[in-house]
Amino acid sequence: MLDILKFSISEDDADFVLAFKKKISQTMEQLKESTGLSEEDILDKADRLAKRGVIFNQPNRHGIMVYRLLPIARQFEYTFMKQLEKTEDNLKMSDLFHKFNEEISDFVQANYDKMISMTKTMPPIDRTVPILDNKVSGDIINIIVDKELEVPTEQILPSQDIEKLIENYDDIAVGLCYCRQHKEFLGEPCKHIELIPTCFTLGKSARHTSTHGFSKLVSKEEALEILKKCEDAGLVHKAYHLHGDINKEEVAICNCCSDCCLTARKGAIFPVANATNYLAQIDQDLCIGCGTCVDNCYNMAIELNDENKAERDEDLCIGCGVCAHLCPENAISLIEGKRIVQIPPIRKN
Repeated sequence: MLDILKFSISEDDADFVLAFKKKISQTMEQLKESTGLSEEDILDKADRLAKRGVIFNQPNRHGIMVYRLLPIARQFEYTFMKQLEKTEDNLKMSDLFHKFNEEISDFVQANYDKMISMTKTMPPIDRTVPILDNKVSGDIINIIVDKELEVPTEQILPSQDIEKLIENYDDIAVGLCYCRQHKEFLGEPCKHIELIPTCFTLGKSARHTSTHGFSKLVSKEEALEILKKCEDAGLVHKAYHLHGDINKEEVAICNCCSDCCLTARKGAIFPVANATNYLAQIDQDLCIGCGTCVDNCYNMAIELNDENKAERDEDLCIGCGVCAHLCPENAISLIEGKRIVQIPPIRKN
């Protein structure tokens, strides 16, 4: 982590960054007081650091520009969202993030039982937005309402339809998937889809990422075309919300694969929790045991049983609908019901 920070923040900018120590979000007037710098110098430093993924600078709902120090995870995401050439500096940065992830993984594995117990009370970091149609037949996936769940009638659920979610935003930007580009730098290209822009930011986040060169603004029609390509490649729609609160508005949509995503069970380095409103259900009479769902399950939640029929693990299923979307026999339905799924990394020893 220290090497990454040294790589991203020059000595000339270190004092400016330290001014956020007591208050991570500040206005221009507050920064003038906390840094002692002129407005011109602050604008120069903030813009330079924003382009490195260190600072987020966007106006609040009252139109006042706010400067916020970003966590190191955002630096990784923003850095690898833009098309990068394999220069010496970029390769070094890629290697530093890889080593950083290995350090986290080693810590989790060394404290596995304790970390897993913490996951049980962990709030979800993202929300699965399901695919709702079958690719082969073109039919709408069968949705079964779980009548055993008592859902308050006044509860307003976030959008479960990716098209409606996109319609909610006027500013939509798309960049490369940071996980997939990082894997390419490590010599492990994704097996699901080529490296194309698939990572969306919305609203204020879209304005920030497009302004600083991490993404480009696209129309709603272009966004939906990209999302359709992601669905047909077996990717999972994951919505990220303001401050990680699924009751607040969405700020980003990732389209995740099991090969590269650090929150998928295959590649997870730390335990995470995911919010979903669905659970896959497999019709054993219609299943022919082709294994399509097994091969494409994001979270390794489906296996073929002794009778060569697909069975899913309820504890691991995030209800993404990829299995139902790709099933050639249309043998998979989705049971509707709000759930939180804890996703543990695979134990290595």
